[in-house]
Amino acid sequence: MHPPRDFEEQRAPLLKMGVPGLDDVLGGGLTPECLYLVEGAPGTGKTTVAIQFLREGASLGESVLYITLSETASELFDVARSHGWDLRGIEVREMLPTEDALAPDDQYTMFHPSEVELTQTTLRILEEVDRIKPGRVVFDSLSELRLLAGGSLRYRRQILALKQFFTGRQCTVLLLDDLTATEQDLQVQSIAHAVIRLEQVNPDYGTSRRRLVVTKYRGMAFRGGYHDYKIARGGLQVFPRLVAAEHAPPLTQTRIASGLPQLDDLLGGGIEKGTSTLIVGAPGTGKSSIAVQFAMAAAQRGECAALFVFDESVNTLRTRSQGLGMDLGPFIESGGIRIRQIDPAELSPGEFVHEIREAVTLHRATVVVIDSLNGYLNAMPDERFLIVQLHELLTYLGQNGVATMLVGAHHGLVGTQMQTPVDASYLADAVVLLRYFEARGEVRQAISVVKKRSGEHERTIRGLSLGAHGIRVGEPLRGFRGIFTGVPVQVEADPPMP
Repeated sequence: MHPPRDFEEQRAPLLKMGVPGLDDVLGGGLTPECLYLVEGAPGTGKTTVAIQFLREGASLGESVLYITLSETASELFDVARSHGWDLRGIEVREMLPTEDALAPDDQYTMFHPSEVELTQTTLRILEEVDRIKPGRVVFDSLSELRLLAGGSLRYRRQILALKQFFTGRQCTVLLLDDLTATEQDLQVQSIAHAVIRLEQVNPDYGTSRRRLVVTKYRGMAFRGGYHDYKIARGGLQVFPRLVAAEHAPPLTQTRIASGLPQLDDLLGGGIEKGTSTLIVGAPGTGKSSIAVQFAMAAAQRGECAALFVFDESVNTLRTRSQGLGMDLGPFIESGGIRIRQIDPAELSPGEFVHEIREAVTLHRATVVVIDSLNGYLNAMPDERFLIVQLHELLTYLGQNGVATMLVGAHHGLVGTQMQTPVDASYLADAVVLLRYFEARGEVRQAISVVKKRSGEHERTIRGLSLGAHGIRVGEPLRGFRGIFTGVPVQVEADPPMP
């Protein structure tokens, strides 16, 4: 049987889930009048998703029903209260065994208990649906129904019968499964129109990480793969996996200056919007200060800069910048500079990317600083995927015309074998290298640009100093050979330091 030519026009509008981000993962929402499976271990947020789904329907004036075989109505009200909700407009029906079922006289002898209890429970469910005539139904949970059925064949037939019953009544159904009876129920997965799986991961240190995946959705182009989510007051918040190819093409690149003429000369006139710059060097060489300098310059031009700081507190950053003559206070108060301190133990990678996207879309940030890649690495549950996610993030920021500054710290202070824990140099469009070196009994600093895809740049190595006078970039260090080794050889009188 072939669908009619105007099949797309005849398709009903998708139902919204009421969960921020989940509709995006589902390709727009749920196809009406179908049966869906939401599965996950206890504590993953199935009940919260279900209530959000029903509250969305109730807000649209739909009749909605919550059928519970495992939780009492008072427990549901407690969940709602914890999120600041009321369940007004949601019909809640308990199908729990009554206390009379514990009486010895009520123990069945001629029939197996599952036969009697399943039939009674099913009849009560059907009666409530026929009486209320809901447009959305949540059935919690399948584990109880599976135990009542007593066997896989009878259980599958029961699910098929429920599916047929609800479909004939223009009803969209969410079946919740806590996976307590079986790890993965392929019986129901084959029957359901779509399957959403919720998972919880408990790392060795830090808060629990939660993620979801849509394993099946008939007739819909959904966003595959895992997506981080969190449960906060107000319900689930889903952070869809970033796919850079879905966003706008790159904008015309515009060069932006740092406000330091010598640094801009070293960079061939500055950095371009839509490119990424990696500032790498030993601890204390001034990497973060240079990144803040670009953020300050953007704020002074009336633009917005967003700083995501892993390695120091906001107060420490402000105090250190103040000591270099960069007062961030007025720009923070005006919104020209937005600083977000990131705790890797509490924030999932998906939520981190979501916050960067919000800085770009909501606050129109033109400069984004990630300080540092070392902290970003610690936020990732599996470092194998760090480079892939970082590539998607940099591509997305580039397509939105954002100048991205990445700060990376080397292991060690001097020498030629210093390495970063994450080699992102091939992803960045420009690489700025900072080094310590010894000269005449002093530890000095040097800066150079070793890579720039978007144009010419100086090949020289310049002196660098930081102090109350601010950041100063000096003349090329032509009197030395081997500065990158940390112990250079002086070949002629060296120029004065900046």
